[in-house]
Amino acid sequence: MKKNNLNVTFDVQEFYYLPQYLPVAKILDSQGVSVSFVFYEDMEALFDSDFLKRYSCVVVSSHSEAICIYNEKSPDWLVIGNSFTGLELLGSNVKTALVSHGIGPKACYYTVSDTPTDVRFVEGPYRTDRLKKMYPEQAFIDTGYAKLDPAINGELAGLMPSNYGLDDKKKTILYAPTFYPSSIERFKKSFPQDFDDYNIILKPHYFSLSIDKYKKQRALLEYWGSFSNVYLAPAEESNILPFMSISDVLISDASSTLFEFAALDKPVVWCDFLKLRWGYRGFLKFRFKNRMDQDLYKYADIAVHAKSYAQLREVVDEQVAYPEQYASQRAKYTLSLVGIVDGKASERIVEYMLQTK
Repeated sequence: MKKNNLNVTFDVQEFYYLPQYLPVAKILDSQGVSVSFVFYEDMEALFDSDFLKRYSCVVVSSHSEAICIYNEKSPDWLVIGNSFTGLELLGSNVKTALVSHGIGPKACYYTVSDTPTDVRFVEGPYRTDRLKKMYPEQAFIDTGYAKLDPAINGELAGLMPSNYGLDDKKKTILYAPTFYPSSIERFKKSFPQDFDDYNIILKPHYFSLSIDKYKKQRALLEYWGSFSNVYLAPAEESNILPFMSISDVLISDASSTLFEFAALDKPVVWCDFLKLRWGYRGFLKFRFKNRMDQDLYKYADIAVHAKSYAQLREVVDEQVAYPEQYASQRAKYTLSLVGIVDGKASERIVEYMLQTK
């Protein structure tokens, strides 16, 4: 492999950013580019030993320490996944790129670009055009969604439910709720028994498993995980793609996962029953509306909706029996929100980096 003089560093502000970064890192590595990752304290227990052997990894305790390292090491490119205080302190020779940590419907998808970078790699023409209008002085490149590349390219072929202790003869439900606003608290404790003829994979948001504020969510998830037809993915399994590849239907709420699964042309059940804090209810409901991107509801018919837990079994059964029911809507909205799904988004990102040294 020919050695490339380019150096690229990925800032892993949260552990769940890794699945967005890794397909890009893999292509860079194959091109002989020097790739490194900067993690933050308390993530060490989640590291995969093979990953640590392959890439250069550093653990820091704060953003200020990270900035010091970036100025000292002076990578050609620094890739971030969210807003990042202090980018203006970097030397002019360090180019910055935003690979967003998700494609979900929260308003922060757009406002994260309040932190200007040299370029932001964007998912699809609609969002590219909208960002250009919001931030006309910044550069936005429509590359598609790199996270999905391994699933499109067949890298996950061969995985089965039995890899996770489940029954290969059963259809598989992937339940992937976000941490807030979430549907978790609205599910019955009997969820595994109510769907005992299905496999259930629980892939909650990393925060649900790691932050004390969500300990009630964690307790319920762990209870469900004790059933033989359920696999609860631990926090260190940050990549949801393997679970997507073996699942027949997704149950989710207002999360990126909803659009990711639809982009794989698989049926989605969208939960409309969410647990809202008191500060988001009644006359304070405007806070909830501000948190969510109101464009979300333009895409509501990408999936069948469950208005309550009582409706869930019926709509899941229907989508498993007729997975093609929402296929045209999935294709339409995937083009707008995810872009071209051809398994080459990572290549387009790397091509831009190599050409813009």
